[in-house]
Amino acid sequence: MNVAILGCGHVGIELGRQLAARGHDPIGVRRSADGVERIRDAGFEAVRADVTDREALAAVPAVDAIVFAASSGGRGAEAAREVYVEGLRTAIEVFGERENAPDRLVYTSSTGVHGDHDGDWVDEDTPLEPTTEKTDVLAEAERIALELPAEYGFDGTVARYAGLYGPGRYRLERYLEGPVTEGYLNMVHRDDAAGAVRYLLTEDLARGEVVQVVDDEPAAKWDFADWLADECGVPEPPKQTKAERLEDGDLSEAGRRRILTSKRCSNEKLRALGYEFTYPTFREGYRDAIETYRDASAD
Repeated sequence: MNVAILGCGHVGIELGRQLAARGHDPIGVRRSADGVERIRDAGFEAVRADVTDREALAAVPAVDAIVFAASSGGRGAEAAREVYVEGLRTAIEVFGERENAPDRLVYTSSTGVHGDHDGDWVDEDTPLEPTTEKTDVLAEAERIALELPAEYGFDGTVARYAGLYGPGRYRLERYLEGPVTEGYLNMVHRDDAAGAVRYLLTEDLARGEVVQVVDDEPAAKWDFADWLADECGVPEPPKQTKAERLEDGDLSEAGRRRILTSKRCSNEKLRALGYEFTYPTFREGYRDAIETYRDASAD
C-alpha cells in the first residue's frame, strides 16, 4: 500500500516507520526543508509541499491512501481554518481529481470537538459541542473529511485523537511542580496514535466512520499528578480547584474554556475493532520518562 502522509510530523513520522516496517510504502509530505530531512532520516520517501498549495501537491506520487495529519502550529482559529478546512479540502480535491485517485482518506482530528460534559463519558455517537472557534473549525473539518471524498469515489475516516504524549513530549515538570487544576486527562501515546491509524488502513476498517483514538484510562489530573510524583520520588504537587484557577485572572477566553471543559473519552470502538495498545494507560506510557527523570536526579 502506498500512503501519502500530509503534514508528516511527530505522529506522521512514526506512522511512516510502522507502515514501512510492515512492507508498505509511505510518502511523507512537509512544507519545510527541515521537515523533509527528518522524514528522510526516518527512512522513507519525502516530498516538500504545502497542503494548501494545489500545484505543490501535484508533486506527490499516486497513492492508495492519504492521511491528513497537518498542524496549524498552535496558532489561532484563522490559521486552523486555513490548514484544517481549506488545506483538507484542497488535498481531497487534488487527489480526487487524479485519474488514479486514492481509495481512502484518514483525517486526524481532536477530542476537543466534544466540549464540556461535566466529566461524563463521550464516544463517537456523542453530539459535538465545540466550545472555541478553533474546535468549531475542527468539527467542520471532520464533516468535510467524511462527506467530500465520496464526491470523488473514495471513503473518508476520522481518527479523533486525545491529548498526545510520548518521546520529547512528556509533561513531567508541569505535573510535578504544579499547581495542578482539577479535571480529566484524555491521553494517547504517540506510538498508539500512529498505530491506530496504521491499523485502520492496513486492516481496511472504519470507512466513512469516526474512531476515537484514546487509551484505556482517562485520568483525574490530581490522581495522575500524585502517581507521577510518587513514581519520581518527589513530594506531591500543590492542587487547585477550577474556581481557584479562574480567580487568578490571567487566563485568555480560550484558556478559561479549557479549564471549564471536562469529559472522559471512550476507546470502546477502537478496542472492538481489534486494535491492541502498546501503551494501554499512562502507567506504561510514562515509564521511560520516569526512569530518565530518576537517572537525572541521581546524577
